[in-house]
Parts: sequence; structure tokens; C-alpha cells
Amino acid sequence: MYRWLIDLIKFLDSVPKDTISQRIIDQLFRSASSVLANYIEAQASSSKKDFINFLHYALKSANESKVWLAVLRDTNRGDQKKIEDFLKELLEISNILGASILTAKGRR
Repeated sequence: MYRWLIDLIKFLDSVPKDTISQRIIDQLFRSASSVLANYIEAQASSSKKDFINFLHYALKSANESKVWLAVLRDTNRGDQKKIEDFLKELLEISNILGASILTAKGRR
């Protein structure tokens, strides 16, 4: 997850900085960094409830990040192959977060 975020930041530096792109980039950076931050908070949580809640926040942020990556892709802003790679990896991250939530809730 950390490596994914670092690679994404480097990619975002390469995206052209017109007004609309900058706004999309800002939103994507916020949501993408929130995935990692909430995952780390979950690991340090003091209760099962907090653990699950932070994983939920991370999953929601991952879903938001998918939207912003798709917007970049569909408006032809940035390397399309790299965007697809980020989306694929984000899907894996989302699946892991979702499975972790179900396991923590005892539903798996």
C-alpha cells in the first residue's frame, strides 16, 4: 500500500497541470493518502470496533480513489497504461480491505 501511494505521487507529478487536472489530482491525492493513513490507524487501533471502522474508512477512500483515477483516464489526462495499472492494484487493495473487514466481523 505504501509503495502504491509513492508510485501514485510520482505519477501525479507527471500529469499536466491545467486547472481541471490540478483539481482532480488534489482530490485523488487526498483520497489515496487516506487509504494508507486509515489502514495504519486500523493497525494501531485499541478496539475491534475502531479497527473495523478505520478499515471501512480506508475502503471508502479506495473507492473514491477509483473514481478519480477513472476520471483521469476517461479525460485522457496522464499515461493510460499507468492509470490502468493503478486501478488494478487499487482493486486488489480494496479486496484485501473488504476481506479484512469481513474477517474482523467474523463473517468469513
